[in-house]
Amino acid sequence: MIQVYNRKTKSYEEELIAGKKYIEWTYESPIGKNVTELIAKKKLFSKLYGTYCDTKLSASKIPSFIESFNIDMTLSKKKINEFNSFNDFFTRELHSEARPINKNKDILISPGDGRLTAYENIDLDNIVQIKGLTYSLKELIDDESIASKYSNGVCVILRLCPTDYHRFHFIDSGIPYESHHIKGHYYSVNPIALKAVPKLFCENKREWSLFKSDNFKDVLHVEVGATCVGSIIQSYSPNVKVNKGDEKGYFKFGGSTTILFFEKDSIKIDSDILEQSKLGFECKVLFGENIGTKII
Repeated sequence: MIQVYNRKTKSYEEELIAGKKYIEWTYESPIGKNVTELIAKKKLFSKLYGTYCDTKLSASKIPSFIESFNIDMTLSKKKINEFNSFNDFFTRELHSEARPINKNKDILISPGDGRLTAYENIDLDNIVQIKGLTYSLKELIDDESIASKYSNGVCVILRLCPTDYHRFHFIDSGIPYESHHIKGHYYSVNPIALKAVPKLFCENKREWSLFKSDNFKDVLHVEVGATCVGSIIQSYSPNVKVNKGDEKGYFKFGGSTTILFFEKDSIKIDSDILEQSKLGFECKVLFGENIGTKII
């Protein structure tokens, strides 16, 4: 059972996991682990499933998925019968009023919907993946000079479940730079998998880019793919000014992760998020929700 912290009710909730039995089998049983290494982590497996999710045939899965995970479709721009495929539904856009954004330049907002953890004063060689397992930023982005900028800074990890809104956004106005692609595997990013695969974020397919934020110094964006994620789509234009809340991109089908790194003395994460992160719990957040403040 995976528990996440609800910031509004100040209580813990059990997470509803899409494909829970499959994930538990593939990452916890001896046979399942072999299947993961031989098949599930491979690009071909995710590419084939992603291709299926782009077909009209896959649209038949939408109603049962919505019902099983109690997804509020009143927030969606499209109605259920207007989606051409499961990926069309999965990457759905929301009405602008569905996710209000605090425009205060000193407020840090969540870049998307998901489960969030955050760590201050990070050691670049021992960044927490999940309690007890770490990785290095140099390994994650394969660029030591860029990584060194974030020594003793802040790391924010946003894990998106298949049931979440799957578009991610800019947390401030500023200039985004080009995205760098790093090839890798396609392990699940569910906590069950994170406990089973050391340095998983450094193993998976990922993309990273620098964002020259107007109010939070230079921010490092990293998007990590996962099992059955057909693509990481960057919808922004490099070197073109963006506004706070503008879309950066989206993930096609599957759970995925967005990681942000902030320079030292640039932001202060909200205390409840830091407290829960130290305890090993993720906080459930929505895009646009306040998660920190600028250090002035």
